[in-house]
Amino acid sequence: MAGPTQVVAWLSKAEWEQVLEYLYSRDCKLQRDALHRISAWKSRYGNSMPLAVECTADLVRCKILDMSGGMGAEELVLLYGLALVRFVNLITERKQKTFAIPLRRLANELKIPEWVVNLRHDLTHGKLPKLGMCRKGWDCVMEWLRREYWSRQLGNTPSSHWGSDGEDSEDIDEVLPSLSVKEQKKLTLTGKLRDALRTYIAEQFKIFQELQQEEKSMKQWSSTAELEWLIAQVKDLSRQNRPDTSVETLLEEGFLIPTTKQLLTLKIDQEANTENVHVPRPFYRMWLPLLKVLHSQVFTQELLETMFVSLGQCTDQSLRAHYLSCWIYDVLLANQRAGDKKNLHNSRNQTTAKKKLTLFTHKVFLQWKRLMQKCLESPCRATPKLLKLIFEYMKSSIPADTQEQLLSLCSLYVQKGKYDLSVDYRDQPIYTVESLEWKIKQNSKSRSYNPWDRPTMQENGDQEMSEQTEDEEMATEESYDEEYFEMKNAKISTESRAALHGSAWEFSEELVKWGEYPLGIVPGQTEDPGCLLLDNYSEMSVLEQQGTETQMNGHSFLSSPAIAPTPSENLLWSQSELDEIKAGLRLF
Repeated sequence: MAGPTQVVAWLSKAEWEQVLEYLYSRDCKLQRDALHRISAWKSRYGNSMPLAVECTADLVRCKILDMSGGMGAEELVLLYGLALVRFVNLITERKQKTFAIPLRRLANELKIPEWVVNLRHDLTHGKLPKLGMCRKGWDCVMEWLRREYWSRQLGNTPSSHWGSDGEDSEDIDEVLPSLSVKEQKKLTLTGKLRDALRTYIAEQFKIFQELQQEEKSMKQWSSTAELEWLIAQVKDLSRQNRPDTSVETLLEEGFLIPTTKQLLTLKIDQEANTENVHVPRPFYRMWLPLLKVLHSQVFTQELLETMFVSLGQCTDQSLRAHYLSCWIYDVLLANQRAGDKKNLHNSRNQTTAKKKLTLFTHKVFLQWKRLMQKCLESPCRATPKLLKLIFEYMKSSIPADTQEQLLSLCSLYVQKGKYDLSVDYRDQPIYTVESLEWKIKQNSKSRSYNPWDRPTMQENGDQEMSEQTEDEEMATEESYDEEYFEMKNAKISTESRAALHGSAWEFSEELVKWGEYPLGIVPGQTEDPGCLLLDNYSEMSVLEQQGTETQMNGHSFLSSPAIAPTPSENLLWSQSELDEIKAGLRLF
């Protein structure tokens, strides 16, 4: 018995095959034609349009815009990201039951590669991936749609329940992604590490809420068997991952960098802790057992360097910048105290509660020069404070005055002055080294005067200050300019005289403001070019000039054996012809 008849939006099977061929072709014109056909199908289908067709159309639109070359890399990442996120959400949505099922489990049942789900997570919650990764995700998803949906419809009528259960569908081999095996392994391990960290955070919040309900002190915050197992799992995954990958995952929002919701749950006042250099105690206690286990020379060095780089990329007032600087300060401090002999001696007399608050139990040797370099390369408001801590702990040959100069330069670089918006600073003078030298010179002159000879402000009174006119102020400014130019020209003339020593040129002693004259014009020159002509002048031949120069040098030019002309058959003129040519040339 034939199945129930189903109305479809396409005219025939041939139209379906043609749209499929156009969608997966590399010709943008054919792809646009296929998108027009799908738009017509959507107008006929309404809300009953198959999800796979809509996802395919969205993905093809991304590829067309990418091939056009009119968009930047960041815009394309956002464009690809939205299409990939919609694909994963829409395809897995129909598999959800009354209770929430993890997205990775649903994707596994639908044979969607796990690294695509991890890519979707990065696009939604984490750091945006690179454009190349988005393009690889596009290739994988398009191949999945062709095998799981489009190819199946060639022999059957499209089912409205496609993608809901899939129990009666025949098994198809998993789509092979275009990523390498190494990249797939990296994405898989990163996803597992991220899931383990989320479970660790959830367990710690569970312990915190139990303490709040039982009205117990924070000193009774202790690890459970479940938490110890999670710490061991995170440690194992961190060893399998590269150190930079593990650190980047830890520094994502929601982990070492808290969210606003996490701060509210922990009852941490965000504004009250902005000036504190330490991580708030509840949040510090939450990550203490895990950081204590992960503490090693390689991991801690990578953690500090990555936090310095990330700190330079944040705005000074952001929550991320504050917690990054606090974690750097606490990690450096805890590592140094772990190796301090005084602290080790005192730790024997400490109570168990105080020992639990110790972040590190042993000291690791850090590459202080690299940390100092990373700190200086990423300046921010916290740089002077952190740089001072690095100078205190590092055993370096940097002199004390050099350290003070670096700290002063950092303080000047990161400071933010308060400007009056009503003042136009473009009209203010730009101070140079010469102007500062002039000011020092004036100050030295003023010190030689007797201060009792000059009238004080009280003697002048407010009335004399009000009688100063604009002309007097302009005269003061002109006198300042004249003295400044005199000082500047005196310095330039000294240098120029030394450079022109022994030359026929001389340096003018006149005070000339050359900035007021156009290029090619000298002071006193009129617009008439005839002024450059001389009334009286004398002439001499080239041969006479050579004789004069020979007498001045004390020897004959042609008699020098080093530069004597050598006979050659390729000469155009003989010596006598050359002398006749020179005799005809006249010099003024």
